[in-house]
Amino acid sequence: MKTTSVLDPSTDIAGLSTPHRDLPPLLLLEHAIKNSKSLLGQANDDLNDVRCIDGEKRLLRKLDLRMSIILILYTLNLVSLSNAWLQGFKKDLHLHGEQYATTLSILSVGYITMQVPGNMILHWLERPSVILPCCMLVWGTISILSGFYTGIVVARFFLGLAEAPFFPGVVFLVSKWYKRDKVALRKALVSSGIFLSAAFRSLLASGILHNMQDKLGGITISVAICAMFILPDFPYNTRWFTPEERELTISRLAEDGHGNADELGKQTTMQGLQDAVSDWKVWFFSFATMFQIVGQSFTGYFQTLCATLGYDKTVTLLLCAPPWVFGYSDKKKRRYKCFMFSNALCVLAFIISIFTMDKAARYISLFLMAQVISGYLLLFGWINNTFTREPAKRAVAIAMMNALGQTGSVIGAYIWPSSWGSTYRYSYAICIAALGVSTGMFGGMYLYLKHLNEQIERNEQDVNDINELRDPIGFRYLV
Repeated sequence: MKTTSVLDPSTDIAGLSTPHRDLPPLLLLEHAIKNSKSLLGQANDDLNDVRCIDGEKRLLRKLDLRMSIILILYTLNLVSLSNAWLQGFKKDLHLHGEQYATTLSILSVGYITMQVPGNMILHWLERPSVILPCCMLVWGTISILSGFYTGIVVARFFLGLAEAPFFPGVVFLVSKWYKRDKVALRKALVSSGIFLSAAFRSLLASGILHNMQDKLGGITISVAICAMFILPDFPYNTRWFTPEERELTISRLAEDGHGNADELGKQTTMQGLQDAVSDWKVWFFSFATMFQIVGQSFTGYFQTLCATLGYDKTVTLLLCAPPWVFGYSDKKKRRYKCFMFSNALCVLAFIISIFTMDKAARYISLFLMAQVISGYLLLFGWINNTFTREPAKRAVAIAMMNALGQTGSVIGAYIWPSSWGSTYRYSYAICIAALGVSTGMFGGMYLYLKHLNEQIERNEQDVNDINELRDPIGFRYLV
């Protein structure tokens, strides 16, 4: 259909073509008013769209800037014990046998214990800006305690309790603010502390052992206090939000399929727990994650593996940093394919390390191994997309998946005994098997969610009344 232009010489400013000028004056005036209102309404709509886009960009910049403090906290949190192994920590604390593995795994015991209660409390109190920094305050205080085997085991157990609510709480907080196509990248950014800490903790290792342990705890405490005034809560109760920003945030999340489920009081914390426990998908994700974490247990022994290259302690620590600098994100929103790719790179690295002791080849394999963390971070974006419309259930599901998955850390701490070095062929073989199982399980979930998307599409085409649809129009699981 031809559109009349106001620049057409046969058209006057009111949008009337020349033949219409023969109409009676009243009809002519009425027609002109209607056309003028239509043009004005369209112009207002276009202007509102532009303002909405600009407002959304400003809102995202504001959120991104405030969320960035999570990266600092997470980096401080993950400066781990494993560097100390190469600087005489075993000798200083008189560790023998499996005691080092125990010091690693005991943190996971405390970590597993508090994950689900921590995220339930976070959803119930609705103050992540207070709860998450408080976890780091406790972490910074306890991290100062060490000096003998029993003391460090006890300290690391309580470190696990303090740390447990932090990562699943961060994942849940990010999922409450960003649309589904934005959430994976934001989670990768705030979680990139895994890469930063792994890269820089080796460079700081000797300083931490001799004179920086107390300073690190103090820095963590200081940053955590600042975070209380910087981090947001949830869209409906953040104190430093303007009414316009709050309205824009809630409306854009509703358009993305969050719907009314993200409104205050829609679903209680206990209802979320019941729904999560009774959903087989949550358990499936959890056990698949457990195998995944067993497969990437080399991260706790990364410096030990780097030491098999045969260099002195200082050079070994310097060589540990570069492999963690590289990573990737899922820009095309293909969750499973990116995850499978990272696992394939890691398996290739394990195979290289099994069959050769060549220094160059083994060092390249360390770069490939480190990429598995990129795929692991995608899992949390995936589970958020799977439970997008149920915030209480999503909070518990994230915590359950991470908590049960962390049992893999307990298992993985004991599959790298020093008696299997320096080749660690048996350890690599176990990791290959574990990654194979996790990749297969997540592949099954990928096919199932694709089937659900096809079913949702058929329902939209066949339904007579949109109110009969279980899911919002256009909703699809991101796979």
